[in-house]
Amino acid sequence: MDPARPLLELTDGTVRFGADAALDAVSFRLFPGEVHSLMGENGAGKSTLIKAITGVHALDAGTLRVDGALVTFASPHDAQAAGIGTVYQEVDLLPNLTVAENIWLGREPRRHGRINWPAMRQRAREVMSELGLDIDPASILGTHSLAIQQLVAIARAISVEVKVLVLDEPTSSLDLDEVAELFRVIRDLKDRGVAILFVSHFLDQVYEICDRLTVLRDGRFVGEYLTRELLRIDLVQAMLGRSTDSLRAESRDGVETETAVPVLQARGVSTAAGIRDADVDLLAGDVLGVAGLLGSGRTELARAVTGIDRLDSGVIRIEGRSKAPGSPHRAISMGVVYSSENRRAEGIIGDLSVRENIVLALQAERGMLRRISPARQRELAASWIEALDIRPADMDRPAGTLSGGNQQKVLLARLLALSPKVLVLDEPTRGIDVGAKVEIQNLVGELADNGLSVMFISAELEEVLNVGSRVAVLREGRIVDVRPSAELSVDSLLAMVAQPSEAEGDVS
Repeated sequence: MDPARPLLELTDGTVRFGADAALDAVSFRLFPGEVHSLMGENGAGKSTLIKAITGVHALDAGTLRVDGALVTFASPHDAQAAGIGTVYQEVDLLPNLTVAENIWLGREPRRHGRINWPAMRQRAREVMSELGLDIDPASILGTHSLAIQQLVAIARAISVEVKVLVLDEPTSSLDLDEVAELFRVIRDLKDRGVAILFVSHFLDQVYEICDRLTVLRDGRFVGEYLTRELLRIDLVQAMLGRSTDSLRAESRDGVETETAVPVLQARGVSTAAGIRDADVDLLAGDVLGVAGLLGSGRTELARAVTGIDRLDSGVIRIEGRSKAPGSPHRAISMGVVYSSENRRAEGIIGDLSVRENIVLALQAERGMLRRISPARQRELAASWIEALDIRPADMDRPAGTLSGGNQQKVLLARLLALSPKVLVLDEPTRGIDVGAKVEIQNLVGELADNGLSVMFISAELEEVLNVGSRVAVLREGRIVDVRPSAELSVDSLLAMVAQPSEAEGDVS
């Protein structure tokens, strides 16, 4: 393997969807033993480029070479056979199968024509050990957290002899320790000569792990840079094509919490999922940020107050009346809506159009006997596409072909079409570029200014402080403190969320 020759090289790659060029004559190269980042706003063409080099999308023009040989991929299987492994942002595994089955699916070791289960579990255990992952390979994947599932997906990708490893937002569901462990594995693969394409919206991670980066904008190549030679402000301007002055989220003072009447009030809420004796006040015209480490109960809290998880104890009041949501459908009828952190499994229906996705919840609420007319559907979709600046502004386009940021906007449009009183957002900016992230942050502020009550959950503490007027701190399923965000800094908030429990701190 010649380290001076690209291991993977795309030349003038073009991919079209109808008349639109999602990728327009883009050239890209990966060298052996390097970590290379692909940067750009949502809609810049990153996902399309990844899918072009991994056999999901065929090139309409241009050439692709792997280890110097000209290749044409008709399917992802062809790309895998050529030594290209991929881990997508949304975990693409089968939660009803075991961990071992997911790692070796389609490549199961056999003996006398039958699957050799002990060998498969042992091989799974070995490949997971490279990730520092110590879990039972016979356990069902769906019983594990998204973070563990993401690591299992990476274990599957490295379980074959890969030349090129594509990691699309691999750290979006990982905590700090898991990110550090993943980076150890990446550096080990790099030392073995593997070329790694690392896609992330966390600039700190890009600058920590990547040697070079390529910037795309509007489906076109902007430039290729050595990471150590490119200032962060210059990177952001290259991505956006405009000054960073336009990227500051608007600060909000919130409402007077001492006199405000909660729209949603939870008292002593506990669930089997791990929430313990939680008290929550969601105020009209206010944003409650929720901060906590992975596993602290952030998502479980959201599911409890929106009727997804049944309460073991406690009471929930809506506008002063005791009305436990009980189910998502009842919660919606009471004006409480929820946006899941898992856009793929619990959000966007990729094969449906943008229009169909936007009106989906409203039609479900009305019932099948009160059909929304096609003309009214188009009117609603057009108004939300314009209001939220969904791009491209094509309501008939399959929602699954949109960028992550625009898919999130479609989900928000679906929820806002219900005219809710309470909006619970779980990681709404996960996997979204810096420009779209600020757009959504400002949108949340505008919704609160119009009287909506918002719970905003994010693993990024700086974002929690920027968006939330108040911050609730979660540890081990308990809300341990609620403070105005103006009283906190990122460092002080980190100290609060990372503080050990009394049991952990008791060394006597």
